Amino acid sequence: MIEEERYCIDVLTQVRAVRAALNKVEQETLADHLQHCVAHAFHAGSEKDRIGKIEEILEVLDSRRR
Repeated sequence: MIEEERYCIDVLTQVRAVRAALNKVEQETLADHLQHCVAHAFHAGSEKDRIGKIEEILEVLDSRRR
């Protein structure tokens, strides 16, 4: 779009749409991870597994704030 010299607002609108789509994918993936992988670690895993899952999530959430 930029190479085609499209109107700036059109480019920004598309960028926001892509970000929104990626955020939705991220939310869905995180929800799935919590419902399956994390839940499994808390029900059937060891304390080390549980701590590892918590640390993974905290790391991901921390990287989102940067």
